Amino acid sequence: MLEILSLKRTVNFLRHALPISIMSAILVFGSLVSLATKGINWGLDFTGGTVVEMEFTQPVDLNVLRTKLSSPELDGAIVQNFGSSRDVLVRLSVKEGVSSDAQVKSVMTAAQQVDAGVQQKRVEFVGPQVGKELAEQGGLAVLVALICIMIYVSFRFEWRLAAGSVAALAHDVIVTLGVFSVFQLEFDLTVLAGLLTVVGYSLNDTIVVFDRIRENFLKMRKSDPEEVVNVSITQTMSRTIITTGTTLVTVVALFLKGGTMIHGFATALLLGIFVGTYSSIYVASFLAIKLGICREHMMPVEIEKEGADQPPMMP
Repeated sequence: MLEILSLKRTVNFLRHALPISIMSAILVFGSLVSLATKGINWGLDFTGGTVVEMEFTQPVDLNVLRTKLSSPELDGAIVQNFGSSRDVLVRLSVKEGVSSDAQVKSVMTAAQQVDAGVQQKRVEFVGPQVGKELAEQGGLAVLVALICIMIYVSFRFEWRLAAGSVAALAHDVIVTLGVFSVFQLEFDLTVLAGLLTVVGYSLNDTIVVFDRIRENFLKMRKSDPEEVVNVSITQTMSRTIITTGTTLVTVVALFLKGGTMIHGFATALLLGIFVGTYSSIYVASFLAIKLGICREHMMPVEIEKEGADQPPMMP
């Protein structure tokens, strides 16, 4: 197996677990405070609004187009390229007393002042009620995912490890949401997809570490739990570096060159990868230690065969 980082001795990762766990608790608390006070900057997918896609005859200066979209019914319009520099997407929020058709007409009038040959390619409208339902269903999807993961890990490993894995996943989601809340980054459906991807990615890291912990508990019979966890994390570190590194290359490319449509998705993934990598070590594993995980919990349950206590039959 290819190893990027081959460690000859066991690294005491848990030596720094307490201060890092305190830092994580502070991050989670700060994120919750920001979510409670500032909230989330919901995108049009959740708040409702109108999306107008246009095709210009030549590349258009978005700043010039924004200045043209200055009428009251177009206040807060989001203008961005979609695909090529000639394709432009305009997102409009719902305005009380202003119809969607009137907004679309005003957008096309302003666009024709920039390029008389502009063509309207697509118009979509999302009502506020639909956006509210999307927000509720998105939150429910994350909650159901966490519950199903805890049930699976409880059956696959042990409830102490399950509690550690779910705590790490909740930590990753809350901190990522907190960053979006603090900086008021737009939260749309692509960001929600990114959050669910972060849950799966973080769980993958945690399961790899937990599987090695279970194996080493059965092999290292005289070692204490902290030593077993440190050995397991050291043995899986090469795999973690390879996985994280290759994933980061792709995500950074999406972040820099993917365009504005998937910028939120790439941002959520970047945050989730960094947070999820260390939470698998310093949240999931450390919490399992504090909950008292030991070798006896990893031993398979012996099922006594019927009649095993009976004397053997005479031939």
